[in-house]
Amino acid sequence: TFSRCRQLASALEKIGIKKGDTVAVIATNIPAFYESLFAIPALGAVINPINIRLDSAAIRFILEHGEAKAVIVDTDFGEVTKAAVAGLKKRPYIIDVTDKNAESHAHIGDIEYEYFLETGEENFEWRLPNDEWDPIALCYTSGTTGNPKGVVYHHRGAYLNALGCGLSWDMKQHPTYLWTLPMFHCCG
Repeated sequence: TFSRCRQLASALEKIGIKKGDTVAVIATNIPAFYESLFAIPALGAVINPINIRLDSAAIRFILEHGEAKAVIVDTDFGEVTKAAVAGLKKRPYIIDVTDKNAESHAHIGDIEYEYFLETGEENFEWRLPNDEWDPIALCYTSGTTGNPKGVVYHHRGAYLNALGCGLSWDMKQHPTYLWTLPMFHCCG
């Protein structure tokens, strides 16, 4: 997993993704989403996990408002993403994830995820944030009272949240933990 995360970070850098850029992910809890949670911040870029239940108008708003430079999309959500991207002023680079369990295999992107991964280096140098206040994630609500509302998480907040959860749950060393919510929810 660590090597694949490093490869993804490297591949994203090769298409021009840099510190502060937003990379959106529209997927179920599949390995590519999990890898994205680590690879995107490893570049200093900002992961934007998008709720898979949103319609194309809401997704379009999020992609535009969050200024997504790239989108990693599960083929199951290809059609809604295609409709969302059609209305954008600037089209992001799209990476299709072929999910063998998906009902739809609509490829709408520039490249398939596994091929994209192959363009990256396994030994890519992982980058820690220069500043703990650097953004790590951009998450949006569903916009029940208008357009979706965004919130920026920073590395410090993510770290403190992880520590707080471990302490409040009285988590022992080397626990087995199963994440049961969609990874787009509060960025996993």
